[in-house]
Amino acid sequence: MYNILVCDNERDIVSALTIYLTNEGYRVFPAYDGREALAVAGREDIHLVLLDIMMPNMDGITAMTRLRETSNLPVILLTAKSEDTDKILGLNLGADDYITKPFNPVEMLARVKSQLRRYLQLGSGTVQPAALTCGGIVLDDRTKEVTLDGDPVSLTPREYDILKLLMQSPGAVFSPRDIYRRVWGEDPFGTENTVAVHIRHLREKLEYDPSEPRYIKVLWGQGYKLEGGNP
Repeated sequence: MYNILVCDNERDIVSALTIYLTNEGYRVFPAYDGREALAVAGREDIHLVLLDIMMPNMDGITAMTRLRETSNLPVILLTAKSEDTDKILGLNLGADDYITKPFNPVEMLARVKSQLRRYLQLGSGTVQPAALTCGGIVLDDRTKEVTLDGDPVSLTPREYDILKLLMQSPGAVFSPRDIYRRVWGEDPFGTENTVAVHIRHLREKLEYDPSEPRYIKVLWGQGYKLEGGNP
């Protein structure tokens, strides 16, 4: 059973989302402002967050930014049509998706399932060890934490998923299309640049000299692979 945190200051919306989600077998933890959402996320084993943007006490953007300091949980923003600027800001700050209110229940459930599948399974049907290691990089999939030579590294959910994919098959070469298909869960059309940008950000965070990478190597015309970190 997956645990979903639903946060909206409109109790009717929280109630409706709770009904739809529990009918699909999810366990729902309600919250009604950003501060309450952070408290719930801190004490419960949450797998995904549905988070309204406009709320009293602490808005959704602020709450998500605080959550991103310690967690890679997928966050789906609940937005009104008039909140396009805040929606874009939220996506730039680390939100994984958004749903515009009034929402379609079928679409909402599809987006929730897609994000959970990406976060918890990453396209693999085999059991993987909780902690993956490559040189000085350690990825703990239980806590969703990454360290480099013992120091914590803050990654976005997409960066985390790409790194996890590479670390699960060290030495294997993944094309940009393959990475996009596995991480985004969508058909890759014109996505090479999107993957390249995320790889560049990963190198900036994991390589002491991104221009001479020790870990994430590119094979021109083929794709990317992870090596053991030898100079």
